[in-house]
Amino acid sequence: MRGFLRHPVRRMERVGLHTGIRWKLSAAIALVAGLVAIALSLVVHNAARVSMLDNARDLANDRVQLAQRNYELYGRTNFPNIKIDDPGMPPAVREKVMAGRRASDVSDRGSGPPDIWAAVPAKDGHVLSLHSHFPDRSMDVMKDLDQALVIGSIAVVLGGSALGVLIGGQLSGRLRKAAAAANRVAGGDTDVRVREAIGGVVRDETDDLARAVDAMADALRQRLEAERRVTADIAHELRTPVTGLLTAAELLPPGRPTELVLDRAKAMRTLVEDVLEVARLDSASERAELQDIMLGEFVARRVAAKDPEIVVRIVHESEVTTDPRRLERVLFNLLANAARHGRPPIEVSVEGRVIRIRDHGPGFPEELLAEGPSRFRTGSMDRSGQGHGLGLTIAAGQARVLGARLTFRNIRPAGLPAEGAVAVLWLPEHAPTSTGSYPMLPLSGSSG
Repeated sequence: MRGFLRHPVRRMERVGLHTGIRWKLSAAIALVAGLVAIALSLVVHNAARVSMLDNARDLANDRVQLAQRNYELYGRTNFPNIKIDDPGMPPAVREKVMAGRRASDVSDRGSGPPDIWAAVPAKDGHVLSLHSHFPDRSMDVMKDLDQALVIGSIAVVLGGSALGVLIGGQLSGRLRKAAAAANRVAGGDTDVRVREAIGGVVRDETDDLARAVDAMADALRQRLEAERRVTADIAHELRTPVTGLLTAAELLPPGRPTELVLDRAKAMRTLVEDVLEVARLDSASERAELQDIMLGEFVARRVAAKDPEIVVRIVHESEVTTDPRRLERVLFNLLANAARHGRPPIEVSVEGRVIRIRDHGPGFPEELLAEGPSRFRTGSMDRSGQGHGLGLTIAAGQARVLGARLTFRNIRPAGLPAEGAVAVLWLPEHAPTSTGSYPMLPLSGSSG
């Protein structure tokens, strides 16, 4: 059942898994790490600054108290920077001292080191005060601490980013393997298991996804296989009565009614044979019987036998290894489609390993160009046209057995309606070794 999910493959490719999970995860981790590092740096900076200011305040208090004792004992302070009744003392400190209490204060001027004040009342009514600044050594320590915090924060952000890239890369790699395996399943390789493709010993959500995809693929494969068997069985059971009906119709006396019965009986036999052929192609059990042929000469002879009025142009002759019977089937179905749905002249050209068949009709329907050949869908939207829609489905299936690629497009001048349809068969450079070893890559579709 090669190619039974051709269209979901294209939809998956349009959606894609290239969403940058690795970089998104790395950015998220880096952002969180940066916010945490900034918060911790601010906390550490403030805690260190408060601790150093408290130590400086305690040192100023100790000094001013020693100066107070010396002043009361000897009448002098004996300490540098100790002033008596300093007029520059902050009002808040002065009020506390005038009330008979020891006072200290730290004021931040915004620029430069903070001011540290310590004052005590003396027994003679004077006020001893010490005015100092935050020590330069402490300022240097704070600068070094800030620098260390910045470097540490940058290191944390870079480390978080690297960790995010590593973790995201592993997750992205597993998802990409899962997507590749799912695409192979969608392409018809039902033996592929997504869970086995992603591998690894880690069990996470990707394993749940892989198991779900595997279960879905198994269920779909079983359903399609059941559908194929039912179709094949019905067609096989119809073959015998249809053959009997055709034989009986041939025994009727000549006349218009007999001709109508024979015509419908032959059409039914053709439909049954085509349905059986589609079922065989869907089973992926067909094998090509390879021969070496000159492609241009082969196409010219077969087209001449089919319709002598069609001109074959051999641009470049090439020897290919393929199955002549299947190639002829593809060629005749494409010619029949061009004759039924297009308009003459029909042109066939052979260039190396490429066969092009063009008509000058209205072109392929847009939905078929987008979705590819589909069984029981013809170029007539009301289904009143000729044909049963299996022609190009069979051509695509036979091309897949040959390892070839079958594409369809319209000749459409800018701003004008289509001026013809072109079907292109690309034969492989190397002969296929098994069915589907060169899967068909449908770029467009057509009426059947």
